[in-house]
Amino acid sequence: MTTIRPSREDDLHAITAIYAHHVLHGTGTFETNPPTAADMTARRADVLSKDLPYLVAAGDNGEVLGFAYCNWFKPRPAYRYSAEDSIYLAESARGQGLGTQLLAALMQAAEEVGVRKLIAVIGDSANLGSVGVHRAQGFSHVGVLKDCGWKFGQWRDVVLMDKVLGRGSDTAPE
Repeated sequence: MTTIRPSREDDLHAITAIYAHHVLHGTGTFETNPPTAADMTARRADVLSKDLPYLVAAGDNGEVLGFAYCNWFKPRPAYRYSAEDSIYLAESARGQGLGTQLLAALMQAAEEVGVRKLIAVIGDSANLGSVGVHRAQGFSHVGVLKDCGWKFGQWRDVVLMDKVLGRGSDTAPE
């Protein structure tokens, strides 16, 4: 059985390896050089320093099968209730509904810390898995930025989707 839980420092080796695979073989991220373990440690620390969630999906033996986190959409204070989500799965864990589970848990954790809008910035229009996971969790298609990334010898689009969390914009934040 898979467990979704807050990430721990000892998860970073697996998180770094999962993300490196996506950098080298996928178009969901437009990074072209895998970040080091130190880079990923600093990135996780940045997310946690903002009291935002950074989750992992762990398998029966405790192995990390995927991770998800959100970070502020933009650094300016007016954006402090809007966050961008990121979800990455180990290749062996794809197609089993784990992305949907991670996103559902991330949405709940983000809402609990006051996020009112979650934004998906999905690399590559052909990334049907990510688009589908977000659509299944109630995200709406907002738009496409055509040909804004160059990876693997081709121009790549960015798909924008969003989802209102909790009371959304119906009320002023506390």
